[in-house]
Amino acid sequence: MKTEHLVSFDSTRLALHRVGEGTPFVLLHGLFSSAEMNWIKWGHAAAIAAAGYEVLMLDFRVHGDSEAPHDPAKYPQNVLVRDVVALVDHLALDNYVLGGFSLGARTSLHAVAQGMLDPQRLVVGGMGTAGLGEWSKRSAHFMRVIDEFENIPRGDPAYFSMQFLKSQGVDRVAARLLLQTLPDMELAALANVTMPTLVVCGDEDRDNGSAQELAEMLPDAEYREVPGTHMSSVTKPDLGRAIADWLEEIQ
Repeated sequence: MKTEHLVSFDSTRLALHRVGEGTPFVLLHGLFSSAEMNWIKWGHAAAIAAAGYEVLMLDFRVHGDSEAPHDPAKYPQNVLVRDVVALVDHLALDNYVLGGFSLGARTSLHAVAQGMLDPQRLVVGGMGTAGLGEWSKRSAHFMRVIDEFENIPRGDPAYFSMQFLKSQGVDRVAARLLLQTLPDMELAALANVTMPTLVVCGDEDRDNGSAQELAEMLPDAEYREVPGTHMSSVTKPDLGRAIADWLEEIQ
């Protein structure tokens, strides 16, 4: 494993973690998590690398080892998509796989649906139709967590989210700015996502709506379930194995 940094389109410094050799796989983490928490700690990156891939794990701005600027000018609409495009351009990637979990999956789908990226294959983890078309509702939940951070009582549905943000050391000023850059997606745009796609989701994960329905809306997608909820599915080896197995099957 090695870590390096790149400068994005607006000079924000982003961390990139790399492991393995072979076809590049740009793998993106979930909201308020990191490459370490989603992909490295639980062995998923190692499993994918063992299948013959160089796994390229970006820490989004405001996450992990990347910068968390407080300047509102650093947060244009779909800023995370622009950061991933900057990474692909920086490494001059051509034949590559793109994918992610939750926010990472959402960012990947936005990038492809808008024609900003054109990977050979796509992996969508922990994401359903509601997490795309009704993102504003989920964003409002986290805005409330940030705004009421010190006053959320135990038993409140937002308490667990507050504890997670606290455990990850999230910069709440930057996080609030970032949340305002993430628009809902018109689901009709999914017709533009024509490459072979894996939609993989925990069998108890309903956080972002129906992943199976999302798979049915994509032109060339396969749906697979792994054990767990939205939070626990990333802690089990099944997620990494499911991704690695699918990649080996479609080669």
